[in-house]
Amino acid sequence: MTDIAGSLRVTATSASGALELRPWRADDAGTVIEAYGDPEISRWTTKPIANLQDARRWLDIQRRGMENGTRLSFAVCAEQAEQADRVDREDREDREDRTGLLAHVDQTGQVARVGRAGQEGRAGRAGETGQLGPQGGIVLGNISLRWTEATGPELAEVGYWVMAHARGQGVAPRAVEALSTWAFEAFASDGLRRIQLIHQVDNLASCRVAAKTGYRFERILPAEPPYPRDGHLHLREAG
Repeated sequence: MTDIAGSLRVTATSASGALELRPWRADDAGTVIEAYGDPEISRWTTKPIANLQDARRWLDIQRRGMENGTRLSFAVCAEQAEQADRVDREDREDREDRTGLLAHVDQTGQVARVGRAGQEGRAGRAGETGQLGPQGGIVLGNISLRWTEATGPELAEVGYWVMAHARGQGVAPRAVEALSTWAFEAFASDGLRRIQLIHQVDNLASCRVAAKTGYRFERILPAEPPYPRDGHLHLREAG
């Protein structure tokens, strides 16, 4: 089994605190139930989560995706203040010595270092992105990157949701920017060239996130089950 204890870190901005993108854990079931109980999240999803069994099934899907490299799914968390201070201090002390690192995320939300290169497979690299500790801050949302056999390694799809208490704070665009930038670097050798972002036409918030993070509008997708409305396809290319 691949170690997936690692996480990605987005440093604080002048307006918002630092974020931690960490793998979902078994003890997050209550948070998942709360999230999917929010009408603003459930209206955009096709599989409702109403109880503990549903939540555990969802978490198991995220775990298996991490293990086989088809889905990298992270809980977006508010990094604890003391943890952020420690990481920033360590960063200053050893910045010049860490030449094997891929990226870190600066105050604009751009990735400047996230994890170590060199491991084979998506799951392995996701698990080597720099563990921040077993206890994270409050969960703000979810973000994932997934691949399918139909599209191959060249194309991935990013998806996300933000919990009610965290909306209006720039969580989604910061997380999307960080994960997208890291993924293009981490999986360049696998052939990743494009990431798509798809949402229903009336999801205006996701349209704004796409515009803020460099996902250009590509075309309208006709409605088809299980989606009742047309969709917008946005695309971001490597480089």
